[in-house]
Amino acid sequence: MKRRTDTPRRMMVAVLLAFLSLGSSALAADATGTWTWTVQRGDNTIEQTLKLKQDGEKLTGTISGRQGGETEIEDGKVSEDTITFKVTREFNGNRFVISYQGKVDDETIKGEISFDRQGETVKRPWEAKRAE
Repeated sequence: MKRRTDTPRRMMVAVLLAFLSLGSSALAADATGTWTWTVQRGDNTIEQTLKLKQDGEKLTGTISGRQGGETEIEDGKVSEDTITFKVTREFNGNRFVISYQGKVDDETIKGEISFDRQGETVKRPWEAKRAE
């Protein structure tokens, strides 16, 4: 007669694996929405608006510009709770790229903005709040 001591153990392992696979999707960010933050430039306080749409690991959207216009984000990606994207700007005939990285936590994105200035990488903290 064959003993069935493996059956409860196998069921337990299957339930554990199913639970763990659900847990990893629960860590995925929900970046879709409108996000705002302020930036100080000299004596001016400028409100920035970021509109994002997430489709799986793909991230698209726009960010407000200096003159109130919107610029498309580039290379937008989502990996678990982290988002990354780039924005290309032009100023006085010069093009420059700003890279954004941040962790999404329901109502907040906290991370870092980086860009090159005269051959050196400048990094600044970034924190946006969900507006919608």
